[in-house]
Amino acid sequence: MTLLREILASTGWIERTRELGLALRATRSPGGLLVVGTPQEEPWHLTAHLSDEARFAGLPQLAPTLVRWAPAPGAPAHLRVGLERIERAGRGETLFVVAEERAPETLLERVSDARRTGTTILALDGGDPDLAGLAHDALTVPERAPFSFDGAQHLVSMAAGETGRRPGLRDRLAGLLERISGPRVAD
Repeated sequence: MTLLREILASTGWIERTRELGLALRATRSPGGLLVVGTPQEEPWHLTAHLSDEARFAGLPQLAPTLVRWAPAPGAPAHLRVGLERIERAGRGETLFVVAEERAPETLLERVSDARRTGTTILALDGGDPDLAGLAHDALTVPERAPFSFDGAQHLVSMAAGETGRRPGLRDRLAGLLERISGPRVAD
């Protein structure tokens, strides 16, 4: 993913994903970032990445709540959050709509209602003008983008967790080795 970011550095895409990532971080409290997709495509993968980024970056407000269209009654609590949660959304919360295809009218109505209650609306879409029109900030990934819609989700989740220079794999391994073996002693 770092290579992709380097390749896209001169295209403007990195700045746009950073803007959307920063907007996601503006949520005020843990559980206040609601992520919803369409009935055909729930954003499980993005939700998992945002959860990881929240944990790694120490940003509890970034920990997402996956809002599902038809949660199974016996599912764990974090997988039983249904569309009615959008109805309770309010000021200080963020509704992040992830929809590569056009959002269904039912979702657009709920998004509009949430916007009226003061919820910040963000969208990652594949070219839905109705959804983009409701969003305070939206990133549209056209068909001919230099990456896939899934790639855009990765870029946005990484940007959301950025807190300055993020330690890479080598930095984390070096830190782990130092904790295990103790500080380096000069010969």
